[in-house]
Amino acid sequence: MRSVQDQLAAVLAGVGPVAPLDVVLADAAGTILAEDVVAPADVPARPVAARDGYAVATGDLRGGAPGAPLVLPVAHDVLAGDPAALRLAPGQAVRIASGGPVPAGADAVVPAEDTDRGAVRVALHRVPVPGEHVRAVGADTVRGAVVLAAGTRLGARQLATAAAAGRGRLRVHPAPRVVIVSIGSELAEPGTPPRDGGVYESAGHALEAAVRDTGATPVRAGVVPDDRAVLSEALEDQLVRADVVVTTGGLSESQHDTLADVLAPLGTVRFDQVAMAPGFRHGFGTLGDGPHAVPLFALPGHPVASQVAFEVFVRPALRAMAGHTDLFRPSVTARADVGWPSPEGVRQFVPAAVVGTPGEGYRVTPVGDPAVPSITGFAHANALAVVGEQDSAVVAGQVVHCLVLEG
Repeated sequence: MRSVQDQLAAVLAGVGPVAPLDVVLADAAGTILAEDVVAPADVPARPVAARDGYAVATGDLRGGAPGAPLVLPVAHDVLAGDPAALRLAPGQAVRIASGGPVPAGADAVVPAEDTDRGAVRVALHRVPVPGEHVRAVGADTVRGAVVLAAGTRLGARQLATAAAAGRGRLRVHPAPRVVIVSIGSELAEPGTPPRDGGVYESAGHALEAAVRDTGATPVRAGVVPDDRAVLSEALEDQLVRADVVVTTGGLSESQHDTLADVLAPLGTVRFDQVAMAPGFRHGFGTLGDGPHAVPLFALPGHPVASQVAFEVFVRPALRAMAGHTDLFRPSVTARADVGWPSPEGVRQFVPAAVVGTPGEGYRVTPVGDPAVPSITGFAHANALAVVGEQDSAVVAGQVVHCLVLEG
């Protein structure tokens, strides 16, 4: 039997970042930058006004009567985007908009609210100091500086920085495309009548949402029956659009479950009993070979077991493929409000409710029966309580490690 840690190590060793792509800014949101963004020029490239007001030379503003406003002729208007060809004549002011180029000879801007807002002559109610309300050359960044480092997640602020540097495209690690295949002749799509003995397919729908939550792009291929030829054709068809394939179901070792037989000639996938509950049997490997090989995760068919396996193995792998360095869910330690049995020798993941604060500490309570986790119970959980392989039970008051699934 393989340990959870060994299975996770094999998974992370078997995946790598998706090949970088050059994308337009709008498509870069949420991705990880694959190369440094270097400023091609100083920003701003020339001194500009930081406020609407009047550009002046502070050396011209001395000698007025104490307490009286200083009145200067307004020689010109400057707007943002105007060429920086203007020179301020001694003893004059220039009305200037925020972002406008400060005329040569001016060294400060008097905000409009500190004046009478005159158009021909302006009365200054306050004398500025040199440099006041002027953004100097390179105030934001200087030419050649790294403004965004490779490995940065691109959100609104980072995209604004890239745009300010003149970059219309960025080289990023794109979100992996994840094909999800649900296997089982007994499965029926919700909204359609199930056959006798059948069940509604829920694992694939849960995995689709879970994949999207990581930032990856899910492609749900739907239900495939336990038919070797049909399953083989379905998997081969999906390879052209997949960076990762995730299957659920088809893992039991009965003669009717087909996944291991189908995958044998299509790639290199190893199946193991993993020492975890729920869900013992797992598969991981690649479909295809060479540079076009695609990682495949074979997860249990039970919807709770498949979601637990996704959190433990698939989610960290998808984040690694997208270029993230923070691969894992946040975790807290919490005191158990009640006790429950745990199978010794395996790592138990129990859907649970965690409450509390960092200051007062956290408490954890299982949701439903820890021995038989249910879909309905899992829907009300916000964490997975993790019980180590050495424990055969959790007692009330025991400190338990918990993976936080949501706030």
